[in-house]
Amino acid sequence: MVQMARAYTPAEAAAVSEIAVKSVHNAIDKRIIARRLSEDEGRALSDDDLLRLKLWYGVGSILSAERRQRLFDTIDQNPDADTVRADDYLIVDVARAREQLAARAEALREAERVIGSVKGVLGGEPVFNKTRVPVRAVAAMKAQGATTEEIVQGYPSLTMRMVELAEIWTAAHPARGRPRKLSDLGVTVKSSKRLSRPKAD
Repeated sequence: MVQMARAYTPAEAAAVSEIAVKSVHNAIDKRIIARRLSEDEGRALSDDDLLRLKLWYGVGSILSAERRQRLFDTIDQNPDADTVRADDYLIVDVARAREQLAARAEALREAERVIGSVKGVLGGEPVFNKTRVPVRAVAAMKAQGATTEEIVQGYPSLTMRMVELAEIWTAAHPARGRPRKLSDLGVTVKSSKRLSRPKAD
């Protein structure tokens, strides 16, 4: 699969590699990945950096830092290798890691095509194109335990794929400042379902 070259912000890199953004900054600070600056002087990461992140933290509990570095050196020497021997007992499936990253990077690109802010719609809050559905609210409902089916039932203009895209887009574009309530955006709640908390034994 051919990957498009792109520079990722640390938040985008975290969303694509499924690693905490704090760990991404930590990897840059410790020079696990190269420090680059984007045009606006922010940190920027490449597709190769994302592969290093995924493998560094993926095999973190198995290999020492020195052996992980040797793994990267081997990958650098054999960039097209599908598998790489990390030590006598561990073979790393590099091709699978690349496939997972490529799929999530494409999902992020897809999300960015269907999500945007429209002046005068929900105070500029990001929504899915041609809807008034706030993307961050969808991602928050999913994070709080709502199923994709429940969300689609509540928002008939959404598809199951759009709910998935809301998650990766929100992870890649964290909100700044105080979280806004739906009522602040002019949205009214038509119905609410309260869940009772299980009692402790």
